[in-house]
Amino acid sequence: MVELGAKVGETSRKHGVSEPTYFLWKCQFPVMTVPLLARLSELQDENARLKRMYADLALMHNALEDFVCRKL
Repeated sequence: MVELGAKVGETSRKHGVSEPTYFLWKCQFPVMTVPLLARLSELQDENARLKRMYADLALMHNALEDFVCRKL
């Protein structure tokens, strides 16, 4: 951990984040630790994936709704 004397580069690589991302997060979330920041990144990625999934399903729903309305 960087707070305990480890180097930022080593800690960043260990947790799968870049050094600039580490420093950005450190400014935005000063009380959060690197593992929590890595988890935040994972959750942001999952959120983006779920938003894309919802958009695809909404588009499919609208297309099916249009098809059903034309049949009636």
